Amino acid sequence: MSPSSMPCADTSAPNAQAACDQLLAQDARLWRAAQLGRGDAPCWPSGFAALDAELPGGGWPTQGLSEILQAQAGLAEWRLLGPALARRAGKPLLLIQPPMAPHPAGLRELGLLAHECLWLRPEQPQQALWCTEQAIRSNAALVLAWLDRARPDQLRRLQSAAQDCSSPVFLFRPLAAQAQSSAAVLRLELAPDAQAPAALRLRLIKRRGPPHEGWLRLAALPQALAQRLPARLLERGLAVAPPQPPVPLSPALPRPDHEALRLLAGAAG
Repeated sequence: MSPSSMPCADTSAPNAQAACDQLLAQDARLWRAAQLGRGDAPCWPSGFAALDAELPGGGWPTQGLSEILQAQAGLAEWRLLGPALARRAGKPLLLIQPPMAPHPAGLRELGLLAHECLWLRPEQPQQALWCTEQAIRSNAALVLAWLDRARPDQLRRLQSAAQDCSSPVFLFRPLAAQAQSSAAVLRLELAPDAQAPAALRLRLIKRRGPPHEGWLRLAALPQALAQRLPARLLERGLAVAPPQPPVPLSPALPRPDHEALRLLAGAAG
């Protein structure tokens, strides 16, 4: 299509504006550069009002990847995702290559039951990618995958698979991956807040909308812990949960098993 034939190329400013408005109203894949994008796919509220206000659709996107970059995995992602995961409408959680063994007591504090989680620990990075793609395509679980070595072309393949997924797909990657291109529809940097350990710091790197400047600060203390701490600590923002060492899984939580993925895909059918 030549520039002269495009709807927005009309030399009459009012007509051009009306044509652009019509296109925007007809196709949710289009948005103005200065505005947050919208889409037909539903979003899951994150549980943080300040974050939802900056996310297109008002929450974690479905039908696409959400890529979370961290200097060190395992420190902050559960506190960020806990509120959304607790309201996942019965879908099991599939954890692929988490940096530490899932901690049943910690999951319970977030409103998650150990028997609702499947844990896969592939031996090779390529196996982790295969498991992630098959899990996304099955649409039978909410996928959380820690993929340290995924290449941009592999992320494009996962994003393509996620376009038919009815729940968010979360990928956790090292901060150094920021220098690589990514097909994820949402990309952010996450870190604990050094000034207030009860909070998280979050920077939006990529979203469907205008660039976001600066950092968001989110109060991310689990509710069960907040109820047990003195008010003076909460007011100072210094309340922090004691570290929980990795522990063996209880019998209620399945051992890593590649066969679980096959069963999961069967459940989707």
